[in-house]
Amino acid sequence: MGLSGHCLCGAVKYTVDAEPKLVGYDHCDDCQRQTGSTYSLVVVVPKDKLTITGTTKSFAGKGSSGKAVHRIFCPECGSPIAHDPDAAPAIIAIKGGTLSNEDKQKLQPDTEIWTVGKLPFCQEHLAKPFTHLPE
Repeated sequence: MGLSGHCLCGAVKYTVDAEPKLVGYDHCDDCQRQTGSTYSLVVVVPKDKLTITGTTKSFAGKGSSGKAVHRIFCPECGSPIAHDPDAAPAIIAIKGGTLSNEDKQKLQPDTEIWTVGKLPFCQEHLAKPFTHLPE
């Protein structure tokens, strides 16, 4: 199974030649701000299996590790594409909403990360919650 997706305007496209390592809700404050929502649906994949085409921009902020987290987005429409943490160089977290409609329909979120930032009105609980990153 491979994955594919694109930004809202279609200027940035990507493919992933691997199965997701994790599909879940990321409740960290930075993801809330980047998505403008209460959490970000993330699909964690091996970084070396991701191919992005089109021009992207990124914003680097400091993660809880003290290392940079690069937030990759389309400079035309602003769609967030992924976040790439320097603290975990082998993986990258694709924003689930940017996947193709077919791939989105197949997602099975089974975990939550950064539940320390989970907003009190988000009541859904998944099987494997982590207060911060998976320990």
